[in-house]
Amino acid sequence: MLEIDCRDVKNKIVDFIRREVGNRGCVIGLSGGIDSSLTAKLAVEALGRKKVYGLIMPEKGVSRESDVKDAKELAEELRIEHEVIEISDIVEKIAEKKPKVEALNERIALANIKPRVRMILLYYAANLSNRLVLGTGNKTELLIGYFTKYGDGGVDLLPIGDLYKTQVRILARYVGIPEKIIKKIPTAGLWKGQTDEGEIGIKYELLDKILFLLVDKGYSDEKTAEELKISLETVKKVREMIKGSEHKRMAPKVCRIF
Repeated sequence: MLEIDCRDVKNKIVDFIRREVGNRGCVIGLSGGIDSSLTAKLAVEALGRKKVYGLIMPEKGVSRESDVKDAKELAEELRIEHEVIEISDIVEKIAEKKPKVEALNERIALANIKPRVRMILLYYAANLSNRLVLGTGNKTELLIGYFTKYGDGGVDLLPIGDLYKTQVRILARYVGIPEKIIKKIPTAGLWKGQTDEGEIGIKYELLDKILFLLVDKGYSDEKTAEELKISLETVKKVREMIKGSEHKRMAPKVCRIF
């Protein structure tokens, strides 16, 4: 269902990066995860190592040490310029300025500060060096809104944004991303112990198949549930994720007067 021609897909992404970035170069946030690792690898192939700059932005007590280590090792293997900027002090300073409004979902509100801080640092680096910010979001996350608006969703280009998570894993293995990165449990690093699948509530393997049938094939909820032999309730949950996150994929609405 989600098979890809790895050579063709890789070439299309490399051509896309080369065409859209041109001579400006790019900045990428490296998390030690599969999405950012694949994006960085393809960016180097497209632009050369001197035009790719990696920012590793862990949070003390939340980010896994192994992720920071993997991000550094990947950057060194790719021989790209990179640095580590620890964000805890920035996050704490912003949290100290908490607006005095009723807190309906304080945990998420605080968690979303982190990807927004990282976005600011990425654009700071990009503006300083006249580069573009390459996003690392995949199609699965984009469709269900599993990203922070004006956080990790705030980028210039999304090279792997048309690949489902399952397909990202296939392509990552094809281009030689280390197996320990491919196999690690995905996390956005929003709080200690947080995992993507735990927060979403569905395994990526199943989620991707549901999304493929709903979005790419245009199947109804009922037909999708029947095809995958799963509950209709699960399919409806995914449909609601897509609908509820539409605002994240659209430019802000303008009040048209003229």
